[in-house]
Amino acid sequence: MNVSLYGISVWVLPVLIAITFHEAAHGFVARRLGDDTAWKLGRVTFNPLKHIDPFGTIILPGVLLLAQSPFLFGYAKPVPVNFRNLRHPRLDMVWVALAGPVINIILATAAALAFHAMPFVPAGAAQWTFDNLKNAFLINIVLAIFNMMPIPPLDGGRVAVGLLPRPLAYPLSRLEPYGMLILIGLLILLPMIGAQLGQNLDVISTILRTLTGYVIQALLFITGNT
Repeated sequence: MNVSLYGISVWVLPVLIAITFHEAAHGFVARRLGDDTAWKLGRVTFNPLKHIDPFGTIILPGVLLLAQSPFLFGYAKPVPVNFRNLRHPRLDMVWVALAGPVINIILATAAALAFHAMPFVPAGAAQWTFDNLKNAFLINIVLAIFNMMPIPPLDGGRVAVGLLPRPLAYPLSRLEPYGMLILIGLLILLPMIGAQLGQNLDVISTILRTLTGYVIQALLFITGNT
């Protein structure tokens, strides 16, 4: 029980900070670029309760964890953005979408820099502090990489819709209502089917893990942790 409680204590804070800053960043940039929808709804805030989605943030990751899924993921309550209110809708949509992953990379960098302050942490709190920083570093990188997958409604999908020529952007944008089903199929169902067939079909997870590894090594190098 103590191990379980300790595990929760070093994961909850990094997760809440990562998703809260991610969603608030979308709303903040949208407001700066002309859309105050999220601001009026109180979503440009660092209050995590405003961003937690009961299913996506709590139930889905819990079910996947219990089912020993090959890939664990979840999502927060998306910040509402009316792209038609943006001054330059297609281009500004890209900046709004990028805001979330960018703030996660900034948070991961801050956590990596904070490793250098560990000698000043009291001995009794050193392990707990280190585990929180380590998890914050990893969670923010994974969240940034995962969200940059080019599938709407993920941030990478909206970036692709904003940058691609209209003949390609339009059909991609129409996938948005089915984006979560596509993700579940690619990240969970396909690997499970592959396991039954004796084939490794866990291609997307492998790509994500590889990209995450590169970013981890790059940030550790940049922050002097290698």
